[in-house]
Amino acid sequence: MNADIILTKNRILEKVKAVLSLIQEDQQLYLSTNSLLPDLVRIIPPKISKGENYNGLPYLVLDHPRYFDKEDMYAIRTMFWWGNFFSSTLLLSGEFKILLQQRFINSYETLKQDGYYLCINADPWQHHFESGNFEKISSLSKTEWESTIRSHPFIKLSKQIPLTQWENVRENVLQIFRQYLEIAGD
Repeated sequence: MNADIILTKNRILEKVKAVLSLIQEDQQLYLSTNSLLPDLVRIIPPKISKGENYNGLPYLVLDHPRYFDKEDMYAIRTMFWWGNFFSSTLLLSGEFKILLQQRFINSYETLKQDGYYLCINADPWQHHFESGNFEKISSLSKTEWESTIRSHPFIKLSKQIPLTQWENVRENVLQIFRQYLEIAGD
């Protein structure tokens, strides 16, 4: 019988959407001075989406860049998941994976040191960090890393940003974005 709970939720989601809009602007500015994306990916505009039920909780997603078709995917997704975290995820499949997988294999030490996770799930649309979905790269040997990159149908890296780092989320996401593009850029 207290509507204030929903109003508070709506205010928080509006604030998160405003932050995602600023992140999108930061990303677009960075890309305007660094030609790092394939033309096919570059022409699709960014998109912010909202949902109410990812494992029972609301979420917001910024996909930029984004290219999705049946076989080929190239996306960097920034996600806010209510009560859990922000995350930044890179997803590559099809021709993009084939073209870039050696760069990822060669980036093992950097990604391991910087606290990234590798998706080991067969479903690229799961974003939680529970067992069976993501494995911390630092827990994988170089041989396991390379084998997973080569054999998995897609490459999906992710990094969490705790909600307690709200004040720095914009800078953290842009730093991760730049690191992804250093590896997966044109």
